[in-house]
Amino acid sequence: MSGQMETTLIPVLSPEEIAEIDAEISHVPYRSAVAIDALKIVQAHRGWVSDESLRAIARHLEMSAEELEGVATFYNLIFRRPVGDNVILLCNSISCWIKGCENLQAKITEQLGINLGETTPDNQFTLLPVTCLGACDKAPVMMVGDALHENVDAETLTKLFREGGE
Repeated sequence: MSGQMETTLIPVLSPEEIAEIDAEISHVPYRSAVAIDALKIVQAHRGWVSDESLRAIARHLEMSAEELEGVATFYNLIFRRPVGDNVILLCNSISCWIKGCENLQAKITEQLGINLGETTPDNQFTLLPVTCLGACDKAPVMMVGDALHENVDAETLTKLFREGGE
């Protein structure tokens, strides 16, 4: 009986997730070609990709979980741990570093009480470093959710966090 119970506790892909992944598969010559898309689809539905979800995706794509883990950990916008409602990606590239991203990180820590890799107790924000957001001419930059914020300063941060996100 306990074996059956454990099996039912393992999350499987929802019919909606499978349909979306299969729609992507229909456009490519082999299933594993949609690995990133499949990870993004599951993350869009669940907020992050758990080990169980990753294994279910790998089975559906007919690839090993280790292969898919390599894809998931290479692509830095696939979250392998739970994240807050608003993910803050703070760029720490050379341009942003020169323009004071370390000061922004300290200000975020002061205002939200979290360090890199942490989530606020109310699950509103998660702070993550990112190597480059591609807007070096407007450094320092960061993203909150899908919104890119350029030339970020302390006033920008205060306004963003007062509004609760994007």
